[in-house]
Amino acid sequence: MAKVQELRKTTGGESLSRLLVEVRSCRLCAADLPFGPRPVLRAAVGAKILIAGQAPGTKVHESGIPWNDASGKRLRQWLDLSEADFYDDSKVAIMPQAFCYPGKGANGDLPPPPVCQKTWHARLLAAMPKLEVLVVAGQYAQAYHLSGVRKGTLTETVAAWRDYQPRYFPIPHPSWHNNHWLTKNLWFERDLLPELRNKVHRVLGLK
Repeated sequence: MAKVQELRKTTGGESLSRLLVEVRSCRLCAADLPFGPRPVLRAAVGAKILIAGQAPGTKVHESGIPWNDASGKRLRQWLDLSEADFYDDSKVAIMPQAFCYPGKGANGDLPPPPVCQKTWHARLLAAMPKLEVLVVAGQYAQAYHLSGVRKGTLTETVAAWRDYQPRYFPIPHPSWHNNHWLTKNLWFERDLLPELRNKVHRVLGLK
C-alpha cells in the first residue's frame, strides 16, 4: 500500500487549531448551499482514528454534531464504540468529504462539492500525524483516500479490504438505504467488521 501512502504525503507543520478556525469560518460554497454554510468536523492532533464520510445530512446540519443520525448509530455499532469514545477528539477525528450539507438531489443528497476536499483535506491530514487507521465510508471518501488504487465498484473495493491494510478500511456508507447491499454481502459483517473492531480497539487501547 505504499502507493496510497504516497498519495497522501504533504509537508505538514501547520497548526491544527488555526486551521480548524479557518475551516469553520469557510464560506467558499455559501451561494450554493440551501441552508447556508455550517462546517461540521472534529479533529485533534493526537487523534489515531479517522472517520472519512460523505457530507452532513439535514439532521447533522441542524445539530452541528457529526454522525448524529441513524447512520451514525449504525456506524458506532459497526465499530463497537460508545458515544463517549466516538466523540472523543483525542481518539477519533471525523472528516467528511464536504463539511456542509450540500442539498437534495433527484436521488438523495447531492454529492459533496469537490472544492471542500481540494481546499482543506490534505492540510488537515498533514496536521494529524498520529492517525493510524482511516475508516473510509462510501464511494466519495474512497475516491479521495484510495485515489488510484480503489477497484471498479464500491463492492469490489470493500471486498478487497485486505489489500488496503494496515491503514485503510473501506466500508459502505452505514445509511439504511444500504440495507439491501448488506443483505447481499453477508461477508461484510462476518469477515470485515470483526477485524475492523479489533483494529480500532487495539489502536485506541480499549482492549
